[in-house]
Amino acid sequence: MSESHNLIELISKSEISDRVEKIASDISASFKNETVIFVVVLNGAIFFASDLARAVSIDCKLDFIKVSSYIGTKSDGKVKLEKDLSLDVNGKNIIIIEDIVDTGLTVKYLKKHISMKNPKSIRIASLLLKPDKAKLPFNIDWVGFEISTEFVVGYGLDYNQELRNLNAIYKLGDVI
Repeated sequence: MSESHNLIELISKSEISDRVEKIASDISASFKNETVIFVVVLNGAIFFASDLARAVSIDCKLDFIKVSSYIGTKSDGKVKLEKDLSLDVNGKNIIIIEDIVDTGLTVKYLKKHISMKNPKSIRIASLLLKPDKAKLPFNIDWVGFEISTEFVVGYGLDYNQELRNLNAIYKLGDVI
């Protein structure tokens, strides 16, 4: 762990693993005998998506999309597309894989952006959801954990590109 941050564990490695297995089971049951494309939102969702893809029992492909809306611990309120999809998603089942749905701005943008590419379906799996902040006109199909509004790091989530590699979810305390 980083010595310059006061980190408090919120969700353990084993809790994450158990929840990923449950979500994978639900996805596998929902798409039995079908192929899905996991659209992994870079950089944060890579750990969640990797574990999820290995845990499903259905055929899946992975593609990556990158957007930005954060500077430090604050969203600037705008979503910028940095890397678009490589695969043709026309007529395909899509599952957007997010690390966290905070305000909902990013996932709203992604759902609209991908729906313009005419997929068969779009569903969303997010490791974390902040229900007190997220303002969405739709539901998140699979949620790992609901958390409060605090800033969190680990398991892909970062603070200025640091702390992603932690294997659990931590509340980011004051910088020491």
